[in-house]
Amino acid sequence: MAIDPGHNGANGDHPEIINQLIDGGYGQRNACNTTGTETDDGYTEHEFTWHVANYLKALLQAEGIKVVMTRSNDTSVGPCTDKRAGIENSADADAVVSIHGDGAPPEVQGFYVLTATRPPAGATIAAASLRLAACIAKAAEDGGFPPSNTLGSGGLWKRDDLTGLNRSDRPKILIECGNMRNATEAALMKSTSGQRRYAAALAEGVFAFLRG
Repeated sequence: MAIDPGHNGANGDHPEIINQLIDGGYGQRNACNTTGTETDDGYTEHEFTWHVANYLKALLQAEGIKVVMTRSNDTSVGPCTDKRAGIENSADADAVVSIHGDGAPPEVQGFYVLTATRPPAGATIAAASLRLAACIAKAAEDGGFPPSNTLGSGGLWKRDDLTGLNRSDRPKILIECGNMRNATEAALMKSTSGQRRYAAALAEGVFAFLRG
């Protein structure tokens, strides 16, 4: 299992690195990475994703699952999203969860789970990614998190412009756990209890996927 905590703590201090263009897949040239978003009072996405990822890692390891992380701290730069996909691919991960928080207008609320529009690794992996997405979405709803009220459909959304999905050859999803610009969700995403709830829902989704 691979976990990708979005962004990183020092990205904002190094635009010369994160703004470099990389191979985004399917002929696209995308930025290496971004700073991510933050709540209105300055709580950052990179910190949110780091905490949720580590809570998730502990839950998975408690069940004997080997976990690979795409970054080892919250104080460095990157890695670029293509390199993160490379880490996941090299690990031959059975499932990959990339954790993010959205920065949409404040009226937007809820999670959505992203998969690649164009399957980068063939129909079998594409089908597995869609099943992983369905398992994660169901677990999130069962955990009390609503699907997005505006983005995607039923908490699911296919995209063709995200390097991390386009360059992955493993069953992979990217989840925007909630909107950090929505006051209600921001309060939840900043709290330890909220972060543990997100991690627990993600773990249940992974367990359901691995059980088949």
